[in-house]
Amino acid sequence: MKNILLLNGPNLNRLGKREPEVYGHETLEDLESRIMAKGKELGISVSAFQSNHEGELIDRLHLAADEEMDGIIFNPGAFTHYSYAIRDAIAAISVPVIEVHISNIHSREPFREHSVIAPVAAGQIAGLGFIGYELALQALIHR
Repeated sequence: MKNILLLNGPNLNRLGKREPEVYGHETLEDLESRIMAKGKELGISVSAFQSNHEGELIDRLHLAADEEMDGIIFNPGAFTHYSYAIRDAIAAISVPVIEVHISNIHSREPFREHSVIAPVAAGQIAGLGFIGYELALQALIHR
């Protein structure tokens, strides 16, 4: 059985409350349940972790490598645009990471258009809402 980590960064714990016109009305718990159910349907174990703290996300990336996870679905939130520490943590592990964003970061404010994570990620999905996470799961299955 494949083991996938669903990793979410800062402010994603506020899904459903934070800017619903951008991120929708579903919660982080809704997202985690949806992806875990999809994983179960596909015979994949999905574990979830969210943090608003950069170091905790880095520690979880390292742990995923030590646990020999088969892949990571990661929405780094605002860290996408400036966290070289997270970028380096991804580059330092052999676990494939799919970067996911609920909104289309390329059509929002100019500071959101650039990802320092994308060059070290196996792929990036943006602007497809929660379906983007499902597509990332599919992509990791077929790697």
